[in-house]
Amino acid sequence: MNILGIETSCDETAAAIWQTTPGGGRILSEKIASQIDIHAKFGGVVPEIASREHLTTLPPLVDATLQDARLDWSAIDAIAVTAGPGLMGALLVGTAWARAAACVHNIPLIPVHHMEGHLLAPGLDNALPPFPFITLLVSGGHTMLVRVDGIGHYTLLGQTIDDAAGECFDKSARLLALPYPGGPAIAKLAENGDATRFSLPRPMLNKDNLNFSFSGLKTAVMYAVRKLEKEGGQSKLDAQTRADMAAAVEAAVCEVLVGKSLRACRNEGIGHLIIAGGVAANRHLRNMLDEQATAKNISVHMPRPEHCTDNAAMIAFAAAQRLAQGFTPPAEWDARPRWPLSELDKF
Repeated sequence: MNILGIETSCDETAAAIWQTTPGGGRILSEKIASQIDIHAKFGGVVPEIASREHLTTLPPLVDATLQDARLDWSAIDAIAVTAGPGLMGALLVGTAWARAAACVHNIPLIPVHHMEGHLLAPGLDNALPPFPFITLLVSGGHTMLVRVDGIGHYTLLGQTIDDAAGECFDKSARLLALPYPGGPAIAKLAENGDATRFSLPRPMLNKDNLNFSFSGLKTAVMYAVRKLEKEGGQSKLDAQTRADMAAAVEAAVCEVLVGKSLRACRNEGIGHLIIAGGVAANRHLRNMLDEQATAKNISVHMPRPEHCTDNAAMIAFAAAQRLAQGFTPPAEWDARPRWPLSELDKF
């Protein structure tokens, strides 16, 4: 079975074909067109611009994906499309195009929850761990810990009460005059930095819950940068100082994410942990989590870095997992900018 995946929830236009097989499946082709360069000048995603870019990019991208897989529409058995959550205009472009394509070619259309795609993304490259497992889903707009008891059966254990980890990276990067998106820029600069030079808070790390908060960390970075500027202007923010601050920010964020994730595994008595979402591509986070989890006899499962960020392969794969469980696509559905994971057991 060949499933065409479509992803347009934010600032990546993506298409992919997942082929299910008796032993699992494989990616036949995938294409991603990023809008980062377009939005970078604004310091963040502009929803109207994102929607227009999806509109012009999606049709030729799907054609290129089919050509790369050496397939035509007659070989596509279903279309899976991100129906939410995300930017409403961007979602409407993808879902409207997918509805039209499904109608023209008379094939089923499967709406997919964007976060479910991320939750299951490690299955693109390796077998998923046995249920139940814990997933740390961490990206620009989301930071949450989820207990996964089966496909569609998700329990939210904790989430950010203010800024997500990715937002903290973005805002800290802006204070350090680094480009958008902030996560990769912080990580690159941190490679040559001393994380111990600046003492930054680890918000809520020692709180007896599984929630996150990163607004205080961002504020601490702001005050530290302002103090340096007040003391000596831009000369105090030389290349090494900025690298040290970047390393301190990265270390603080990663320590909180790792600490809370391992606590979730301990609290739930579960020995398998998945990390997913854009921030999951951070090398320092991956190494720290792998090292500390191994010491506690917890197995860690991560997608390849290119499958941490938004992509259509995870959308097609999530649809394939639902179909394997006997899922029947609803007759009526709409794009949803807000869509709690907890509602998926009724979907």
